[in-house]
Amino acid sequence: MKIDFAPMDIPLQRRLQTAMVLQWVFSFIGLAPTCIFLFFYLLFTRFWLISVLYAVWWYFDYDTPARGGRRVPFLCGLKLWEYMRDYFPIKLVKTADLDPKHNYILGFHPHGVLVAGAFTNFCTYSTGFRQLFPGITSYLLMLPLWFRAPFFRDFIMCAGLIPSDKDSASYPFYNKQGGNAIVIAVGGAPEALDAHPGTYNVFLAHKKGFIKMAMEYGAHLVPVFSFGENDVYDQVENLRGTWLRWVQENLQKIMGISLPLFHARGIFQYSFGLMPYRKPIHTVVGRPIKVEKKEKPTAEDLDALHQLYMDELSNLFDEHKANYGVDKDTHLNFV
Repeated sequence: MKIDFAPMDIPLQRRLQTAMVLQWVFSFIGLAPTCIFLFFYLLFTRFWLISVLYAVWWYFDYDTPARGGRRVPFLCGLKLWEYMRDYFPIKLVKTADLDPKHNYILGFHPHGVLVAGAFTNFCTYSTGFRQLFPGITSYLLMLPLWFRAPFFRDFIMCAGLIPSDKDSASYPFYNKQGGNAIVIAVGGAPEALDAHPGTYNVFLAHKKGFIKMAMEYGAHLVPVFSFGENDVYDQVENLRGTWLRWVQENLQKIMGISLPLFHARGIFQYSFGLMPYRKPIHTVVGRPIKVEKKEKPTAEDLDALHQLYMDELSNLFDEHKANYGVDKDTHLNFV
């Protein structure tokens, strides 16, 4: 295999972009197990007190992720995140205002491999979310599993991430004055296995949990489609029915996380590696769907709102696809 090496005279700006994305990739892939290993390793060294004191802190702080987390605005606003934004680049596109008097559930599609668009737009301030939607605070949902990793839990809470279980996800809605928005990658881990370039499979046909939550709390629904999300990584072919897909799906059922075999480019060469491609991501935030509060919605209520949401997401995709290089005959495939 011929290796395409990067030139030596790359501008410093691009090197900083690569470095920032490298730390982000490592954070999602390797930081959690590293933190777990470090926690136990320190117990058997002269620095054992660090792990012991952290364990005491963890005991008293255990419920913080379920109570809105602990965002650190200073870290979310660091200029360093702009280097990550410009690496792809990533852009947040607004189509309608969000009234800060209401709470919202933003359905993010598609999941992609590492949800680059969701993290950059809703966990950092680099793409202007606060300016585009003043008075709205966003919370990106993440699998509860990651909040059980020592040290790592504190790291991800700094960016406004909270667990995706119902009690944790609904906590921001206890603020009756509004102004809170939870962001759900609705397709979740299973959808990541279909994150191949040029595909538009959306795992939504049977996803109604977020619809029910919206009705129970009267939170308005907002469809979000991230054009280019599936294009930043290649993935080993894993068609349904193959042994690889069978293994991946069963591991996902056991562990709760999916293991897509993804690859793209490296740091100093463009032929292979785990760094994403420099391909643009445009995250388009659609118009809000008004939802009336109903604490015990019927199956018919859920089906009607679910269908309306799918229709609005399809319309959002069709209205904007031509702007981002998608063929006019391409439509979303709801799975």
